[in-house]
Amino acid sequence: MDPDRYLERLAVDPDRVADPTFQALERLQRAHVTSVPFETLSITGDPHGARDGEGIVLSIPALYEKVVERHRGGFCFELNGLFGWLLTELGFDVTRVAARMVSDLELPANHHPLLVTLNGDDHLVDAGMGAPMLRRPVPLGESVDRDEAGVAWRTADSDRPDAEYLLQYCESDDWQDRYVFDSTRRELDYFAATCDYLQSAPESGFTGDPVVVKPTPDGHAKLKPTVFSRTRGDETDEQSVDEAEYRRLLRETFGIEYGAQ
Repeated sequence: MDPDRYLERLAVDPDRVADPTFQALERLQRAHVTSVPFETLSITGDPHGARDGEGIVLSIPALYEKVVERHRGGFCFELNGLFGWLLTELGFDVTRVAARMVSDLELPANHHPLLVTLNGDDHLVDAGMGAPMLRRPVPLGESVDRDEAGVAWRTADSDRPDAEYLLQYCESDDWQDRYVFDSTRRELDYFAATCDYLQSAPESGFTGDPVVVKPTPDGHAKLKPTVFSRTRGDETDEQSVDEAEYRRLLRETFGIEYGAQ
């Protein structure tokens, strides 16, 4: 596995991230989020064909082969799982942590973000969410200004007994809870059981129709089996797609050749 090939996948010049600084971390997170789509095809398979999902293997070599060599995306355990490896290879002090998405189905450790320590301060780093995506690091206990998509983010102490911190985002006027998390160091295999559940259980939000999401300069694009949408601020434009258009969009907008093994 070659970190430089990974950086090439992200369209990042290795010389610009040679030192583990905040500027380099910010550049890497933005590049990852905007280059590697959030997608669930490995779980669901081809919505317009007989190909089943190949399943998800939480090992760094398997994730590297998928994301770097085959130019695929993935969901949180895959994307942050591999991104954590890259950041460590580049000299960053990385801690894998467990989070719990605030939703109707709150499973323990159903999300995997990263903490990166710079000059004694921890920063939340996440390249593995669906929309809205976190495009830059957030120092613990602080907020960051609205990004180019108009989304502000902040972390705060959690008032829940099962978590230390809370991540929130604001797209208009109100702050919304995204997930709670703690700073306990985890290994990647800690998430294996939840990953297996989320890719197999009927009640999982990932075992229905596949979804592919990628940021745009001012929002995000999303592809489902019969619908393609672009969101900019509060406005979402949708269009129906057939199989041919689905495959074209998958290839041209999201960079995924799903027929390639």
